[in-house]
Amino acid sequence: MATAKAHTNIALVKYWGKKDQELIIPQTDSLSLTLDEFYTTTRVNFDQELTADQVMINGQQLAGPAAAKVTHLLDIVRQRSGLSARARVDSQNHVPTAAGLASSASAFAALAGAASRAAGLQLSRRELSRLARRGSGSATRSIYGGLVEWQAGHDDQTSYALPIMEQVDFGIEMIAILVDTHKKKVSSRFGMQQSVSTSPYYRVWPEVVARDMAAVKKAIAAQDIDQIGAIAEENALRMHALTLSADPGFTYFDSDTITAMTIVRELRENGVNCYFTMDAGPNVKVIYDQVNRKAVYSTLAAQFGTDRLVVAKPGPGIEIWND
Repeated sequence: MATAKAHTNIALVKYWGKKDQELIIPQTDSLSLTLDEFYTTTRVNFDQELTADQVMINGQQLAGPAAAKVTHLLDIVRQRSGLSARARVDSQNHVPTAAGLASSASAFAALAGAASRAAGLQLSRRELSRLARRGSGSATRSIYGGLVEWQAGHDDQTSYALPIMEQVDFGIEMIAILVDTHKKKVSSRFGMQQSVSTSPYYRVWPEVVARDMAAVKKAIAAQDIDQIGAIAEENALRMHALTLSADPGFTYFDSDTITAMTIVRELRENGVNCYFTMDAGPNVKVIYDQVNRKAVYSTLAAQFGTDRLVVAKPGPGIEIWND
């Protein structure tokens, strides 16, 4: 039996599309910030008495395709460890599920950590990153804290995340605006496939990401939060342009998403530097220097209320312990 705690991450430069659906090898590199406020804690117990894997999330038993994804990762662990026993998985998810807040990132990172340790595997963080990727692409980055790069690679051995700056010692922060925490109508996996196969603009997306990756690494080295934010905002808009240009086109935005984006731009026009980004969901994350927290928070609270805002700082990497 073992337990792991992993945090979500928000991609500043996105990956959107896979070269290999089974191994979850992305079309491009990506770069993210691990967040302290959103996390998953998962306990795994391999038990010879069980006839099937049992998966509980926040006290509710998981079934169907969602449970099958968990069993798939457990099967990989069983294959590597030589175990045959089924597992009891108990997960507490402190992130709204499938709402564009990277719940799968923390969930599968924690599952990979707990399951591998419970099975007796002593994996390096790079090996954990590769294992977590098999459950969810973005989970590969949640093994590490702070600013993290996922190197796309070309196969299972070469696709993994590496830390760029685990101890973030400058003032970058983020406010998550919980626009809508319900499950999104279009899953990330389907949305990616649709964009890759039908958007006429997808062919230039790898070029956009390569340029943004080089630029954001320079901005991180310079601790230039404004430049980091500006790159993240443009990269997010171009990712979402792929969904709008798919056939049929679709969007993860709703009216509050647009409102939040407008407020951020108005704040900038009034001299308060902040920038927005969104993953595959309507919820907006606002990037800023902590010296601007009060101005950004109060303006957003006037529109959305304090109960829909979460202030997040750079978060830690995975923790794993034996029970």
